[in-house]
Amino acid sequence: MAKGNKTFNIPGLSFSWKRALGITNAKQKFTRETGIPTSKSGLERKIGKIILKTLFGK
Repeated sequence: MAKGNKTFNIPGLSFSWKRALGITNAKQKFTRETGIPTSKSGLERKIGKIILKTLFGK
């Protein structure tokens, strides 16, 4: 469900200012090119994988 004005709510219609400004696209492009995730959970998952790999090898 979209966040925003609660009096005007059309299912399936939402507006994202981040998407409109191109922030979402820039983050996706950065992630694809560098391999570094921009989300908190993605970064935690990547760091955890690196730590486990160094501890147990593979």
